[in-house]
Amino acid sequence: MNRSKGFCLDHTLKASGSQATKCQMPRLEDHCWSCSCSPKAETKHSSGANWFASKAEEMMSIITTVLGSAYGSLHNVRTANLIRRGLVLFTVGVFLALVLNLLQIQRNVTLFPEEVMTTLFSSAWWIPPCCGTGAAVVGLLYPCLDSHLGEPHKFKREWASVMRCIAVFVGINHASVKLDFDNNVQLSLTLAALSLGLWWTFDRSRSGFGLGVTTAFLATMITQLLVYNGVYQYTSPDFLYVRSWLPCIFFSGGVTVGNIGRQLAMGGVEKPHMD
Repeated sequence: MNRSKGFCLDHTLKASGSQATKCQMPRLEDHCWSCSCSPKAETKHSSGANWFASKAEEMMSIITTVLGSAYGSLHNVRTANLIRRGLVLFTVGVFLALVLNLLQIQRNVTLFPEEVMTTLFSSAWWIPPCCGTGAAVVGLLYPCLDSHLGEPHKFKREWASVMRCIAVFVGINHASVKLDFDNNVQLSLTLAALSLGLWWTFDRSRSGFGLGVTTAFLATMITQLLVYNGVYQYTSPDFLYVRSWLPCIFFSGGVTVGNIGRQLAMGGVEKPHMD
């Protein structure tokens, strides 16, 4: 009986021990599966991605700011350069208008009312600013038209050639009031040949010729309207209230101012001739 009781007691202890072991194993597995290593790795990965995204966004904002400031400064430089060139062309136009209009008034080619002849250089006050504005517009259009057509003007690009062109233009104006012909047609043909010679000598570009013709047409139409409204008049008119040689003067003036505008646009850097 004692042996059987001992056997039963040992069997009971073993059974209880095995049950205790079985009850403890799930706790160990739960403890292992509840390890915090995996969430920590995910947290570190997400924080690294957020840091990289913030740095990339910051870098993009810096690049955008730099590019914006660079574009703004470049735009300001171009605007200042455009204004500077326009002022130079306006001054040249005013000076040429004063000199050439005075020459025509002295030779009685143009006649103004007496009440407007008391201003600077015995000329009408509105002529210098109008001619200056026209010179600025034409001089700025020439390089723009060259770049738009994709044919940059490279013929005789230096200030010495520009000064010779101005001298020839003044000579053509002087010839219009000094030369005496039997009729205005002969004088007009002579001045037309001189104007085409000026374009061929100092320009030779299709854009220069086209813009010179356009300038001559528009300026002649405006002059005819002024004469028609009695602002002033020409002696011996033979071409719709004006002289027939007047478009030649405007054509040569447009080519001259255009060469000045081109030279100002390239910054005065001398280029080799392409004769």
